Amino acid sequence: MPAQLLAVRTPPSSSRPSKRDSVGAKGSGELDIPVARRSPLAKPQRRFRLRQSLLTASLLLAGTSGLIWLFRDPIQRQLAPPPLRGLNVRQGLDGRLLGHFPYPEAPSRDLVDAAPGIALHREAAEEFLAMQRAAAADGVSLVLLSGFRSLALQKHLFFDVGSERNQSAEQRARVSAPPGFSEHSTGYALDIGDGRSVGTNLSQSFEGTPAFAWLVQNANRYHFGLSFPAGNTQGVNYEPWHWRFEGSAEALTLFEPAHRLVP
Repeated sequence: MPAQLLAVRTPPSSSRPSKRDSVGAKGSGELDIPVARRSPLAKPQRRFRLRQSLLTASLLLAGTSGLIWLFRDPIQRQLAPPPLRGLNVRQGLDGRLLGHFPYPEAPSRDLVDAAPGIALHREAAEEFLAMQRAAAADGVSLVLLSGFRSLALQKHLFFDVGSERNQSAEQRARVSAPPGFSEHSTGYALDIGDGRSVGTNLSQSFEGTPAFAWLVQNANRYHFGLSFPAGNTQGVNYEPWHWRFEGSAEALTLFEPAHRLVP
């Protein structure tokens, strides 16, 4: 066959695209895409790692909660305030010591005389004197037996008197608060007697006097409440003579912890 015809029928090898070139041309756009975006397994792997992290965190949280529950009593004892000097006991988590809540000592500028030698917080004194006058108008004699007590006096009443009576701290706390834990230190607490039945002063027999009956009916009008009623949850002996003033925001705040114990 002539050479011309062979040249026409057989194109030069350089003009025919190779298989490699064809594939490269089709995939040239994919080569610029990051592997992570091209891989169909990338998103499932991220979700798996996220689930694994959440599961690990949940297990750690559950384990920590279990340990806290298991060792809750030792942890609570460590978180409780330190023991009070002079007493081999520790305050509870609510701040109580032998049943009594902590109270601050009223500053002298807030105290006034409500009876000879007996001071009260100014607001409590005003209301007590008004209550005393109202009782007198009804033929009842209310006598103020005790009011504000300093920390030094409360220390004497708790430790020294307790020692004289051979009382343990627990026994003494049922009738007298430790220093720093007495309502009397606030100036808002007071002991009331019946002027016509002196023998019942500071005794549970005061419950049977006209003075106590009048207080039960009228004390709330003057913002006074019984601190330690019979069967109180603080574990303090019943004291029908011991009342506290709650007629101001400050007084209510001080005695709020005690109110939370009332069922």
